[in-house]
Amino acid sequence: MASGDKLVLALDQGTTSSRAILFDEAGKIVSIAQEEFEQIFPKAGWVEHDPMEILSSQIDTAEGALDSASVTRGDISCVGITNQRETCVVWDRRTGEPVMNAIVWQDRRTADHCLRIRNDHESLIRRKTGLEVDPYFSASKIAWILENVEGVRKKAENGELAFGTIDSWLIWNLTGGEKHVTDVSNASRTMLYDINSLVWDDELLSIFNVPLELMPDVVPSSGLIGEVTAFGKLNGLRIAGVAGDQQAALFGQRCFAEGQAKSTYGTGCFLLLNTGKSSAESNHRLLSTVGWQIGDKCEYALEGSVFIGGAVVQWLRDSLGIIGSASEIEELAREAGGSDGVHFVPAFAGLGSPYWDPNARGLITGLTRGTGRGNISYAALEAIAFQTTELLEAMQQDSDASIPELRVDGGAALNDLLMQIQADFLQIPIVRSDVTETTALGAAYLAGLACGVWESTDQIEKTARADQRFEPSINPDEACEKLEGWKRAVEKSLDWAENETIQARRTRTQ
Repeated sequence: MASGDKLVLALDQGTTSSRAILFDEAGKIVSIAQEEFEQIFPKAGWVEHDPMEILSSQIDTAEGALDSASVTRGDISCVGITNQRETCVVWDRRTGEPVMNAIVWQDRRTADHCLRIRNDHESLIRRKTGLEVDPYFSASKIAWILENVEGVRKKAENGELAFGTIDSWLIWNLTGGEKHVTDVSNASRTMLYDINSLVWDDELLSIFNVPLELMPDVVPSSGLIGEVTAFGKLNGLRIAGVAGDQQAALFGQRCFAEGQAKSTYGTGCFLLLNTGKSSAESNHRLLSTVGWQIGDKCEYALEGSVFIGGAVVQWLRDSLGIIGSASEIEELAREAGGSDGVHFVPAFAGLGSPYWDPNARGLITGLTRGTGRGNISYAALEAIAFQTTELLEAMQQDSDASIPELRVDGGAALNDLLMQIQADFLQIPIVRSDVTETTALGAAYLAGLACGVWESTDQIEKTARADQRFEPSINPDEACEKLEGWKRAVEKSLDWAENETIQARRTRTQ
């Protein structure tokens, strides 16, 4: 590290691990530390995290990133934070203790509640929030906590408790309880925030019976928020940037102009398109969301959400034992040379965009006696690419945009075979940055803009470096045929879900 370099620390709190990454002013990684934490599954469809473990793992990695780079807090210009978004924490303002585990964005326990809300308020919620009424978002999770944890509702109404997505939880603890805030991008994912007027909405709060006293103050994504005071080695660091993980990745991919798109391949897959200064309505059940706010200027995005992306590879490893490590899947799939007619629908947590069916379940079709591990592995990679292809098709129709290329990031984007399959299905180039940690980089950019590390987005553009470009290698007719086969498999998953829902209703009425 050269003397005088400006460094920015990004705290990247994800679904399965916490990371801290130190970037220099060229946008290059100086050091990185990562720590996984426990995934808790109390019941089928329920997913929880221990908020205290999240906090401790994030502090450990922050200190580890500084130690491995041999720098101190005096060498750090500022801190940017990015986070798994809709995951919900409620805690006591006096003691700092969570009232229960965090309910994770993947959790489906509130599916029935959301169905009732949808029947009465779907159009209003869609108009104000840009979101589908689904357990994915924070509102129904908060409502569940208020109704199911003893004594919580009364304390919430008395102003004794605080709600936050993970960014709020981290900032509150880092600042010693001084700052209870979130940024506009995270607020826009709660289903309680009007993305057009940029306020917590009384009508939405009333629908979910959530008291305003719980909610954090909303701040821009780039701007000084406060200083770390509660953790010695980090004390004095300025927190200056916050964004939900997918919005941060859009910023980290430098999609600053309307019509630019990125896809992140992580636990889930998330495709975002910059729609400029106003929110765009979708006719294909995509989400309209806040991208970021810098000063008084707000940028919006269309988003498609795939709940199970790279997590399907973890499932093959941990549940089936088909692979010993995630990195093995590429070689195994290449050796097979194709899926041999197998289709894999990884609807382990229901299906997100454009279906929004929380009751859909995973299935594998087309199995024969000759099907091997490699064919199933290939089908799993195709499933990730198929889902993203459906999102981009819907996005192009909603926006009337011709998207010339797709910028990609995330752990699964390192799989060259997956990226080639994606280029083939989309029939446009896939561009992978040489910094795949663009979620953390986006948080660093947002913080650095507030602290003078970068003067403007034009200066940030100059740091761009492409790693590899994947061009389509099959013709459009072949790509279309493959996509149609996938859609037939999805219909089977949706039919199963509908039949199961009907049977469950009959059982309840008997």
